[in-house]
Amino acid sequence: MQDNPTVLRFAPSPTGYLHIGGARTALFNWLYARHTGGAFRLRIEDTDRKRSTPEAIDAILNGLAWLGLDWDDEPVFQHARAERHREIAENLLAEGSAYRCYATAEELNEMRAELRAAGKPIRYDGRWRDKDPADAPEDVPFAIRLKVPQTGVTIVHDRVQGDVTFANENLDDMILLRSDGTPTYMLAVVVDDFDMGVTHILRGDDHLNNAARQLQIVHALGWPEPIYAHVPLIHGADGSKLSKRHGALAIEAYRDMGYLPEAMRNYLLRLGWSHGDDEIIPTENAIKWFTFENIGKSAARFDVKKLENLNGHYIREMDDAALTREVVAMAERQTPEIQISEAVRRRLTAAMPGLKARAKTLVELNENAQFLFSDGPRAPDAKAAAILDTDARARLSRLAQTLDQAAWDPSSLEAKVREFADNEGVKLGIVAQPLRAALTGRTTSPPVFDVLAVLGPEEALTRIRAHAD
Repeated sequence: MQDNPTVLRFAPSPTGYLHIGGARTALFNWLYARHTGGAFRLRIEDTDRKRSTPEAIDAILNGLAWLGLDWDDEPVFQHARAERHREIAENLLAEGSAYRCYATAEELNEMRAELRAAGKPIRYDGRWRDKDPADAPEDVPFAIRLKVPQTGVTIVHDRVQGDVTFANENLDDMILLRSDGTPTYMLAVVVDDFDMGVTHILRGDDHLNNAARQLQIVHALGWPEPIYAHVPLIHGADGSKLSKRHGALAIEAYRDMGYLPEAMRNYLLRLGWSHGDDEIIPTENAIKWFTFENIGKSAARFDVKKLENLNGHYIREMDDAALTREVVAMAERQTPEIQISEAVRRRLTAAMPGLKARAKTLVELNENAQFLFSDGPRAPDAKAAAILDTDARARLSRLAQTLDQAAWDPSSLEAKVREFADNEGVKLGIVAQPLRAALTGRTTSPPVFDVLAVLGPEEALTRIRAHAD
């Protein structure tokens, strides 16, 4: 084992995207590694060669990078370590802790059918466990199986679940090396964890049964036991297994839906972990506070509304210039051919205090900021067009003349428009709503006086006059 006080790993299989559950597992491992000053390592478990794809690997790496979960050292690819896995299996065989099994696929199928008919658990019956190697058939491929204890128990000392006991009589002699020479998942995981210096294994509780089998390999090798922590899975808001209808999407999909990585980290942290009544937990506090003891023992429930509200908080708290960069990046992803000038970026930053006050996602923010991305008159949507009736257009013509003489800052503009409304004998809204429609093409926007100020006199008056009679 290596000298780091703690080493944790995230070990996804690249047969699909990085989903919510996997992202939370990565986050918990990353937080504990950073909390303890240890290492967080990444292993790509790509032994399923038919289903593992370069696209899935890229999605995992990109998803972790977007979340801000940086890993230490280069990623380990499990498939490339097959020779090391075979070496360990051969060593166990040579030491008498494993044995050759010559059972054919037909024999094993027949065995399972008999056990099933008798209503017994489907387990390998150990038919080659104690046979004399001299009885082995010649030139017949064989698997290597672990010779596991047949009595007593295997105990997983789990930091979340407590001690979980498995009767050894219920655990059969697992295959370490298949008859085609390929190592099994169980063997590869144990060997890779040891060679990577992993001290703590934090993962979903669907791996709890695997822990018992992997511990038996650890014991047979005489290696130190890692510390286990198996976290309950995430369910949908209705308590059922998480699926796409609940929001079980690729992590990168949440980026494209307008969520900030800071908000995603905070939300994923609260899915099964708590620190008193705190809901808003910045990453620096999460690193400071994260321990296994605060991981819950029951399944967390994924709630998109809570994620939206949390994201809205982070949007409101974000620096205006940084938020402008996020909005520009989103616009450029959505429309690669778009050209966003420095003038537009400055305009966006100036408008950001009003824009971010009501947005829950970057998508909303981007949509609400569309009136700032280009110059010239706005084409009103249906609601805005309904407001721009004959009376409103005539009033806009008179308002343009008034604003032509105004000092161009929000407070002066507001005073001028209020004075104009009084002179017209109408309420402020009768003036402000058509003004907003002319400036933005919509009936909702940041405060209209801020919009005027951000656009500047030339651009604002151009837009107003385009809808004035």
